[in-house]
This record gives sequence, C-alpha cells and structure tokens, in this order.
Amino acid sequence: MKKKTLYAFALTTFTIFHVACQKEISVADKTTTSAVAGRNSNQGHLKQTKTFSSDVAIQWMNMQLRQMVAYTGVGNVAYARHYAYSGIALYEAVVPGMPAYQSIASQLNGLTGLPKTKPGAGYHWAASANAALAYMNKKLFPNASADNKAAMDHLEATLLAQYSNEADAAMIERSVAFGKAVAEAVFTWADTDKHNHVNDAFPKPDHPGFVKKGGIYWTAPSNPLPVHSLPYMGEVRRLVASSGEGASLPEPDYAALKEMTIDVINAKPAPGTNEFNMVFWWRDFPGTSTPGHYVSILRQVLQKEQPSLDVAALAYSLGGIIVMDITITTWQDKFKYLLARPFNYKNEIGAPYNAATLLLSAPHPEYPAAHASLSMANAEAMTHILGDNYAFTDSTFYIYEALPNPVANKQPPRSFTSFREAGEEAGWSRLYGGIHYRKSITDGFWQGRKVAQNIITNLKFKKD
Repeated sequence: MKKKTLYAFALTTFTIFHVACQKEISVADKTTTSAVAGRNSNQGHLKQTKTFSSDVAIQWMNMQLRQMVAYTGVGNVAYARHYAYSGIALYEAVVPGMPAYQSIASQLNGLTGLPKTKPGAGYHWAASANAALAYMNKKLFPNASADNKAAMDHLEATLLAQYSNEADAAMIERSVAFGKAVAEAVFTWADTDKHNHVNDAFPKPDHPGFVKKGGIYWTAPSNPLPVHSLPYMGEVRRLVASSGEGASLPEPDYAALKEMTIDVINAKPAPGTNEFNMVFWWRDFPGTSTPGHYVSILRQVLQKEQPSLDVAALAYSLGGIIVMDITITTWQDKFKYLLARPFNYKNEIGAPYNAATLLLSAPHPEYPAAHASLSMANAEAMTHILGDNYAFTDSTFYIYEALPNPVANKQPPRSFTSFREAGEEAGWSRLYGGIHYRKSITDGFWQGRKVAQNIITNLKFKKD
C-alpha cells in the first residue's frame, strides 16, 4: 500500500495510513486488535474513532446504492439528500471520538437538538455508526421492497453481532442508543427541508414560466412533470446557509442558441469511441442515480484504502453536503432562466435532431449543466479529503448497471488520474449525449467549484 498525503482537508494530526508501519495487517487482524482494545476501554473516550475500521461505512454505502438502484420514487438528483443526510448522521455519531474535531450541527442550517455523549463513559464508535446509518437508510427509503427492508435489517443485525463481541454489553447498548438518537435528530431536521414539494405542479402563478414558453425557452412536459424534473428543488433548504453566495450564473446567451445547437449536433460521437462510451458511463439513471454514482466512487476508494472510520465520516459528510447544496444552486438557475435544450430548439433551426441524433434526454431546463456542476463540486470535496492527483478506477456501472445500453450491460470500468478529471469527464459526457451546450458545461464547472469552495472555506470540522 503506497503512502499518500490524504488530508488536504487540514487533517494534519493524523493520516489515513495510521497503520503505515503495519501495512500488511489485514482487515480481520485490525478488527481483532480493535476487539481487544474495546474490552479494555470501558470508560472515557480512550478509544478514538480512528481506531475503528471504515468497514461499517463501506457496507452501508453499498446498501444505500442497492436501495437507490431499486427505488424509483425519487427524482435522480434528489438523491443528493440521501447522500448528505446519511453522511451528516454518520459524522455526528462518531465525532465525539475525534478529539481534534467538533460537531458541525451549529454550522448547519437549522440543525439543533443533537444528543450528547455521557461524560466519563466509553463508546464503540462503529456500533454507533451502524445504528445511525441503519436508521437513516430505513427512513430515507420508506417504500423499499420487503426484500430490501429485510436486507437493511440483516446488515444492521450482522454488524451489531460482530461489535457485541468487541466490547461489553453496556458499552454497546450505550453506543447504539447514541447513534440512533443522533440519526433521529438529523432525520427530523431533514424532513422539514421542503423536499416533499420539489415536484409540485409547475409553474406556480408567480413563476416566469407562465410567460417563457417555446422557442428559446424550455418546453415543459405535460403536468404532472416527470419525477426527475424537480422544478422546485431550488427551494429546498440549504445545508450551509452561505453556500450559494456569489454562485448564481448570469443570464445565458439566448441569441446564440442556433450556433450552440449545431455545435451539439456536430459533437455526436460514433459508436465505440471513448466519447460514446463516456455518455453511457455517466448516464447514471437508470442505475445508481447521479449522487449515488458519487457514493459508489467513495465506497470503492474506501474499500481499496481501508482507512479508519473518521476518514470515511469526513468524506461522506463533506461530499454529501456539497452535492446537496450545489444541486439547490443549479436548480435555482435552471428554473430561473428556463433555457431550451438542444432538442427543444431543433424546430427553430430546422436541424435534423431525432432519436438517431439524441443519445440522452432530460426533463428539465438546460442551463447550467447539472452533471458538470454536481460532478465538479463532488470532485472538489473528494480532492479536499483525499488529495490532488488521487488516481482511482470506477467500476460503478460494471457492478450496478440496471438496464441494457448501447455499450454493454456491464460496461468496462473507467480509470482516472484525479477526482477532477472524473468530474470534467462527467460534464463533457452531456455534450456528447446531445443534451447540453458547451457554455452550459463550462459555466457548470465554475458553479460547482464556487459552491464547493464556499463550503470548504466556511464549514469548520476541526476545532480552533
């Protein structure tokens, strides 16, 4: 295992490779060591979060991906909520065991009432994390199938049985109660963010959509809009109140639509090319969803590196927070400007734009390009935690591909030299798919970086 500097996120007090001097130790060996230490740490916070494996986070990320693939009742990018709130609950359930770090609840928009740990008592932080992630996923997927509900119950019980062999019953009971109480508070807060109204009838009487119709403007599908339209996603409560400051985009160049549309038509790739394969790798839905693709990448990185639980909690929480808030910012501009998609504008220029031309489609306004803004924002979060030039291979749609596509039912994995390279590829894939203009993609990249930097600058995980 190569040493890497992984904490651009100011994690200067320790590194993901806290076992660097024991780099041949297996996950099972680390669990055994953890068990011995757990039985001898029944008081105080002597046993820190970093002494636990990230396995609990990895397994629940994988379970969350399973639910996303099967659970079709949520608009694609609305799964940013699942990413964000799960990460927040995980972080808050284990941060008392991270002496250099603090709860971020007071910095989040309206989150109050989190429980406190019992002074002088020891905690098994993996058991706390298991309880928190189990609660969040069951609540976030209330209409999961019976089989998927049973799978979540089974995972929770299996991990609890493992942890019960690592510490005395009182510590496990205390840890489980704390993790569940944290998750209950986070979910209660999450449920008030206006997510239940993201697909209300469009447009509302005061919405400019009543006068912006046809031609240069987006043509809305008939009401009720498809679940993926999310016309009021931009009205969901932000997680970090200041995240959107200075991130709104200027009005797009409606007068340039003819030239921009022809450029998109001419960019269509030939089957079998790298650009063609790129289109369907980043299609994301049906599949894991777009936020789910980011969770999948993080899960793969954690599985490869086997870091400690604190690293997983930091990455999951920061990534989710950034992706949710950039989604809100992007959807505000989409439904503010209502720019026509290239395939909406075809009749205006008389260009051949039919099923043979269009590789993808999307039921919401064009500007800015969400794959560009969301993917670049998530890339900034992962770069902040794991460092620049972090090379990885993404196997998401080899593992999770839900439906056949023109490349293959199981597409070959794609490798990247950095998270930013992956974010850029995701953005450009939408040009080749025929649904975004170049300018919308480059503006989306800028917006994603801006929101990410707003959050990275202002959200303080470390204590002063």
